[in-house]
Amino acid sequence: MALLSNHQGRHGRRRRPLWVLAFAIAMVGVLVAAVLSAVSRNGSSRAEAPQAVDRPVVGRVGVDAPKSWPAWGFTHTRYSAGAGEPGATDSVRHSISRQPVVQAQAIMGWGVDNPEPARDQYNFGSLDQRMNLIRQTNGIPVITLCCAPDWMKGGPQGETDWTHLEDAPHPKYYDEFAELAAVVARRYPDVRYYAVWNEFKGFFDENRNRWDAEGYTQLYNKVYTALKAVNRHIKVGGPYVPMNGYSPEWQGPPSAVRGPWGSVDQRALNAVDYWLKHKKGADFVVVDGSTVSEDRGLRTDEFTALGKFSAVTRWLRGRGQGLPVWWAEWYVAPEHTTWPERRWDAVNTAAMMEFARSGAATALYWNPQRGSPGNCAGCLWSPGHGSTVSPSLGMLQRFAQWFPPGTKLVDVGPTPSSVRVLAQKRHMVVVNTRDEPTTATIDGKRIRLGGYKVRWVDR
Repeated sequence: MALLSNHQGRHGRRRRPLWVLAFAIAMVGVLVAAVLSAVSRNGSSRAEAPQAVDRPVVGRVGVDAPKSWPAWGFTHTRYSAGAGEPGATDSVRHSISRQPVVQAQAIMGWGVDNPEPARDQYNFGSLDQRMNLIRQTNGIPVITLCCAPDWMKGGPQGETDWTHLEDAPHPKYYDEFAELAAVVARRYPDVRYYAVWNEFKGFFDENRNRWDAEGYTQLYNKVYTALKAVNRHIKVGGPYVPMNGYSPEWQGPPSAVRGPWGSVDQRALNAVDYWLKHKKGADFVVVDGSTVSEDRGLRTDEFTALGKFSAVTRWLRGRGQGLPVWWAEWYVAPEHTTWPERRWDAVNTAAMMEFARSGAATALYWNPQRGSPGNCAGCLWSPGHGSTVSPSLGMLQRFAQWFPPGTKLVDVGPTPSSVRVLAQKRHMVVVNTRDEPTTATIDGKRIRLGGYKVRWVDR
C-alpha cells in the first residue's frame, strides 16, 4: 500500500527549500525588533484597514486567451471527493457538478500512486479514478506532470519512497520522463492542458543559491516535444516556478516587481525570463505564489497583500510574449490561520477579483483537503460530511459562470476603500474587506454589507 503524498505546510503548500530556512536564521538578529511589532501571523487579529486599490481597468477577463480557455477551478489533493461515506461523497460530487470548473490532478502524489514503478511497467489505477471523478463531475481536466518515479531519480526499480517525491529526475532520465508524459497523454485523449512539473521541485541549485532554470528548461523542452507529437492541439505550459516574496521592509537584493505588499524574489523572475528565452514552445506561462512573505509573514493586511497577484500577473503579461497567464496555486493566509469561514470567503473572493481584473487567464485553488471530518480551514468541502460545502466552491463556480474569458469588465462607480467590486454588464460581486457592517454606493445603488460579507448582485 503506497503512502499518498501531499504538500506540507500552509494548507498543503510545498516544504520550503533549505536556503530559505538558512537565510531566515541569518536574518533573525536584524529582524527581532520588527517582528515584535508585526501583525500576528496566526490570522487571529486584524491589521489596519485595507488600503484603497486602484479602480479596475475596464477591459476583459483573460485578455490573452480565447473564450474557450479553461479559467477558474481547483486542484485535487490527497483526499478528494471520493473520500468518505458513499452518501457524503455523492453529495459533494453533485455540488461540484452544478457548474463546470477546471479540475487539475498531478500524475504522482497528491492522491495518486506511482504511475511507472519500474521502467515500462505502468500503474494508472488511482490516476484513472481521479480522471473519472473529474469527468463525472463535468470538470475541465488539467494534468500536472509531476512527479517522477523513483528509478528516474536514482532509486531502485519497482519501489516508491515517498520522502523523495519532490526530487527532480536525473538529467539522463529526462527522455524517459518525457515518454511517460506522452503515455499519459495517449491514455487520456480528452485532456488538452498540461502544466510541466510543479514549483521547480528539485531544481534549486544550492551551490549557486538560485533556481536551476537551465535544468528545468531542458526537461520542459523534451516534454513539450513529446506531448506535441501525441497531439499538436495539446496546450503545454511552464515554468510553474513559485513567486516567493518578501515584506516591504526587506533589505535584500532589489526586485523588478514590488509594491505596498512587498517584493518578489528576483531569482524567480530570472527563472521565468530564462525559460521564456530558451523554451522550445509554450501555450501558456504558469506560476504559483502566496501573499505571505518569506521573511515576516503577512506584514500588510490580507487584502492589501493581494496586490501581489495583480503585480505579478501584469509583469508576466509584459514579459510573456502574449501567452495566457496561469496561476496553478495561490495562497492568502499564514500558517495555522484561525479565520472564520466568512473571512476566508471574503479574502478568496477578493483574490479572484485581482486575477480577473489584472488579466490572468487561469487561477486554480489548491484544495487543502483533510482525510477526516471536522474543521478544515479553507477546504472546498468537508470529508465525510458531504452536505457541508464551503462558500469557496460556490465562489469558484460563480466566477466560472459570470466571469469566463472574454467577459467585458465595466466600471460601476466609486465605493468606500473598504469595499471591492468586480462587475460585468449583467452581474457583479461585492466584498466588504472589514469585519464590521458598512453601506456602499455601487452602480447607483446603496448596498448594506455585513462584516466580511460577499454578495453577488444582479445589475
